[in-house]
Amino acid sequence: MSQNTGSNPTSHEPLAEDLLRGADAIAEFVFGARGSRRKIYYLAECARLPVFRLGSMLCARRSVLMGWIAGQESRVKPSLE
Repeated sequence: MSQNTGSNPTSHEPLAEDLLRGADAIAEFVFGARGSRRKIYYLAECARLPVFRLGSMLCARRSVLMGWIAGQESRVKPSLE
């Protein structure tokens, strides 16, 4: 039996809740401030921040950004004190 996901409008809510639309929303999620949008564009170009475009709008998924941040943290070598 196949599942019909097209008839259930609530089936896309988790994705919609996970999606950040625009550099301002991504900056607020990552840095806590919408004013850091230029940093998002810079990181997208230089640090391979996992973003994508829907038309001309920069978008990202919260879950993917959290995984990327965790990966960045694991790359840091612990200091020897």
